[in-house]
Amino acid sequence: MHPPQRPLPASLLITLLLALALTGCSAAAAPEVEDTRAPTVPTGVTATAGSASTVHVMWSAATDDRAVTGYAVYSEGRKVRTLPATTLMTDVVGLAPATVHRFTVRAHDAAGNVSPPSATVTATTLRAAAEDRTPPTTPSGLRATPDGGRAVTLRWSASKDDTRVTAYDIYQADTRIHTVPGTATTAHVTGLRPGTAYAFTVRARDAAENSSADSAPADLTTVPSPGAPANTAPTRVAVTAVRSEITVTWTPPDTGAPVTHHELHLNGRFATTIIWGTTPPPGRATYTFPVQDPPGTRYTVTLRARLPDGTWGDFSAPRVVVVGARSDTGSP
Repeated sequence: MHPPQRPLPASLLITLLLALALTGCSAAAAPEVEDTRAPTVPTGVTATAGSASTVHVMWSAATDDRAVTGYAVYSEGRKVRTLPATTLMTDVVGLAPATVHRFTVRAHDAAGNVSPPSATVTATTLRAAAEDRTPPTTPSGLRATPDGGRAVTLRWSASKDDTRVTAYDIYQADTRIHTVPGTATTAHVTGLRPGTAYAFTVRARDAAENSSADSAPADLTTVPSPGAPANTAPTRVAVTAVRSEITVTWTPPDTGAPVTHHELHLNGRFATTIIWGTTPPPGRATYTFPVQDPPGTRYTVTLRARLPDGTWGDFSAPRVVVVGARSDTGSP
């Protein structure tokens, strides 16, 4: 027969419980491994003079064992721009005219690790010219050819200027994404998503920073990933602004059934659902809505259709429209 067990003294019991708690906390709060590895060096750095005082610098994304959090651009070894990781281009302004300028780019991460500088690239700013207020003519004949699922080649006919065209700026919707010299009439744009509808426009620029009007948009849908479903975006989207109304016209996607619902998005935000109470009209669809914004307000318009299974399809290529005086963008 075993003797009866005596309870532990209260002080000893508290000591044991504290020791167990501290052991658990120390195991759960293991110190995080310090990040001492710097990002890779940015590659593909280019510099293009756009005027007597500006240079456009672009580069390819760096990589990191955690994440790249930003980039710094240097001119003659002096930091002139700090940018987030999502930005791979910038304009360096306030430069001396007719001068060779040297640029490098460095990547950094959240721990403060900084990559070595990229290869040095140079650009010579243009000579300062007499006052020039005449913009170049609008680029014409813009064509877009997909290059796999993540890139596109753009081609256009050259603009004219009373002095000379110094650069062409490429826009996706209403955002500039690339710049090439004024002697070029092609551009290769990368970083796209497979199976996605895009619209591109081009503007010509001269040494006095006068820009032409946007070219007619060029649409394309990038090649989908292997095994991915076909793109279901509305096509041939055209947008017209007359005074206080905007009219959108498009061709619904072929889904195998009538498309009775479309979503309209303005500047990337949901605006309204367009619903046909009966069988939708065949062929092209049209929707007009009022706007109360002051003249000059710019909208980026996109659409997507509700598919037979009740889900929403892919977004259309975007169209940019300006409120006020009559303007038209898109395919007829």
